[in-house]
Amino acid sequence: MNAREIAIESRAELSRNRLGGYLELTKPRVTSMVLVTTLAGFYLGAAGSFDLAVALNLMIGTALASGGTLALNQYIERESDAFMKRTRYRPLPDGRLTPPEALWFGLLASASGIVYLLLTVNWLAAAVTTSITTIYLLAYTPLKRVSWMCNLVGAIPGALPPVAGWAGARGSLSAEPWVLFGIMFLWQLPHSLSIAKLYRDDYERAGIRLLPEPRNGRALENPVIIAASVMLLAVGALPTLMGFAGTTYLVVAGVLGIAMLACGIVLVSGPETAAAARRVMLASLIYLPSVLLVMVLDKI
Repeated sequence: MNAREIAIESRAELSRNRLGGYLELTKPRVTSMVLVTTLAGFYLGAAGSFDLAVALNLMIGTALASGGTLALNQYIERESDAFMKRTRYRPLPDGRLTPPEALWFGLLASASGIVYLLLTVNWLAAAVTTSITTIYLLAYTPLKRVSWMCNLVGAIPGALPPVAGWAGARGSLSAEPWVLFGIMFLWQLPHSLSIAKLYRDDYERAGIRLLPEPRNGRALENPVIIAASVMLLAVGALPTLMGFAGTTYLVVAGVLGIAMLACGIVLVSGPETAAAARRVMLASLIYLPSVLLVMVLDKI
C-alpha cells in the first residue's frame, strides 16, 4: 500500500471505531432488555388487539430514549469508569469519543426518543419513559457514589419499561402493569446485589457504593437478597391469580423463583465466593426472560 492508501485506510478505521463507540454508548445488551420488557408489556396490554405499527413506533422511541439515557450515564460516570477493569475500555475512558460528543449524542437521542413516543404512540408512554430517564440520571446515578440504597432507587426505572409498554398499548394504566413493575423491581435486587458482590473490588476502586459497610461482621445486603427473592415468589404468582397469565406461567415462575432463592441462600449462608455470586446472577438472568416469554405465550 502507498502512503495515500494507508491514510485512507487509517481514516476509515478511525471512522469505524467512532461509529462503534457511539453504538457502545447505548449499551446494546441493556437496551435490548429494555426493548424486550417494553414489548412484553405492550403485548399483554394489547389484549389480543396487537397493533404492529404502534409496536414498531414504541420500539423505535424506546430504543432512542434508552440508548440516549445510557449514553448520558456513561458521560456522567466517565471518570469512575476509567478506574474499573470492566469499564475502562468504554468509549470515553478509552478515548475513542470525547465527553462533548457523548453528551450531545445522549441528549439528542433521549430527547428524540421521548418526542417520537409523544408523536407516534401516546403521551402516557412518553411520560413513563421520561420518568425512567429522569430517575435513572438524576437520582440513581449520583446516589451510586453516596449510598448502597441506590439499588432500591435504580430498581424503579429498571422496572418501568413494561409499564411504558402497557401504556403504549392502552393509553391508560391499571393494576396489571404495576404487578409487572413489582416483579421486575424485586427481581433486580438479587440481580444487582450479586453483581455488586462479584465486582466488589472494581466498584470500591471507583468510589461506587453498591454494597453497605458490614456491621458486626454481617453483610447487610444479604437479608435484602433473601427477602426480595421470597417476595418475588409471592408477587410472581399474581399474574395467574389476577387472570392475565396461565397455569404454565405460574409453574415456570415458581420453579425459577425457587431456584433463584436457593442460589441466594447458598450465597449468603456460607463463605462468600465469586462462584456463588455468579450463580445468583445467572439464575436471575434466566428468570426474567423466561417468565416474560411464558406469560406472553400464554396469551397466544
